[in-house]
Amino acid sequence: MKPHLLIVDDDREIRTQMRWALTGDFHVFQAGDRPEAMELFSETHPPVVLLDLGLPPHPNSPEEGLEVLSEMLQRDPFVKIVIVSGQGEKENTLKAVGAGAYDFLSKPVDIDELKQLLKRCFHVALLEREYHEMKEQLQGDFFEGMLGSSPSIRAVFDSIRKVSATEASVLILGESGTGKELAARAIHLRSSYKDGPFVPINCSAIPESLLESELFGHEKGAFTGAHTQRKGRIEQAIGGTLFLDEIGEIPLSVQVKLLRFLQEQCIERVGGREEIKVNTRVIAATNVDLQRGMTDGSFREGLYYRLAVVELVLPPLREREGDIELLAKSLLQGIANENGKPGLAFDKKALSGIKRYAWPGNIRELQNRIKRAVIMSEGKRLSLEDLELPPTFAPSGLSLKDARESLERKMIQQALQKSSGKIAPAATALGISRPTFYELMKKLGIESHKSIE
Repeated sequence: MKPHLLIVDDDREIRTQMRWALTGDFHVFQAGDRPEAMELFSETHPPVVLLDLGLPPHPNSPEEGLEVLSEMLQRDPFVKIVIVSGQGEKENTLKAVGAGAYDFLSKPVDIDELKQLLKRCFHVALLEREYHEMKEQLQGDFFEGMLGSSPSIRAVFDSIRKVSATEASVLILGESGTGKELAARAIHLRSSYKDGPFVPINCSAIPESLLESELFGHEKGAFTGAHTQRKGRIEQAIGGTLFLDEIGEIPLSVQVKLLRFLQEQCIERVGGREEIKVNTRVIAATNVDLQRGMTDGSFREGLYYRLAVVELVLPPLREREGDIELLAKSLLQGIANENGKPGLAFDKKALSGIKRYAWPGNIRELQNRIKRAVIMSEGKRLSLEDLELPPTFAPSGLSLKDARESLERKMIQQALQKSSGKIAPAATALGISRPTFYELMKKLGIESHKSIE
């Protein structure tokens, strides 16, 4: 649809000339006095108005036009009003600009100049409205740093509200990149431990030989290199919350000590003999199947039930209907501002592609793609190519589930081919963790040696 443009001028001939010149680009509405102008303004909601200040019943003074200007801005603060003034009306024109008019042109109007000005007006009006709408939407949909309005994520927000009021241990489940640490922080901020520290530790990022010391601390001389006494993460979290990310990666030897801590609320540092009483809430998270870990003996059953007093399942991004566009716009705004490129937006194809893509790496992948696109982009609109998204995703004749699996299989195979079958770089290229990559390979029946043939 053509954008709406309202022309307010008591000279019928001028209105007609402008309408004929502009009707190819805009849906033009015309008014010759204030009542007609305000009626059309309310009915058509034009983002841009061309306004002559001299209107009946006082065509030789600016009062009536200034009243129209004031009333329109009161009804819609984002409307762009361009004053079209006669010669010798500079003082009145400046008064109108001071009262909120966007710009002015002198009669007789140069049509090419007018078209350029209108193009700029509509562009600015669109950006301001998009920003305002997004800001309002974000304010309504933010929950302790988490963003979303879909039924699935709102159910998560409700669960966080309930569990935060207790001291129960929480196990957060979800694919890589779904925001498990954000959920843990939200629980902490709403709990009785909120005035204490929030101490996160990624259990998969610390070598097995160092993990025990990292969690429980050590005494001076406990092992080679232990030159001083050191408090572990559990002690650091006293009075607050300890967040154990990737809990499924903890070795059995450390699981035993962790279970004792959860049962007795006390610890011993490595190389120490003194029991230290600890008042710390524990929240754990994983993207692996701990039930299967209990079956194959890689995860202790007692530890699972101590951690999973309450289970909180975070939905993958592809199941959060309506949230993807909201998250993408919010991330783009923040990343663009950080990189000195305010005003960046997605073009229509990019937005459509974002909504249709399966996002196997979830929010983390979305963030990575947008960050890369912002850094590398040169224009004001990000395209599918900037985001490195393919133009089409779903082969015809497939269900959504089959199409998603087809895309996931293709992407994993391509990533394995580029990395010569090496899992770690392939997972990094897709913006997901190694455990998630393995899970997807198993689900899709992909073997690394076959995928690179």
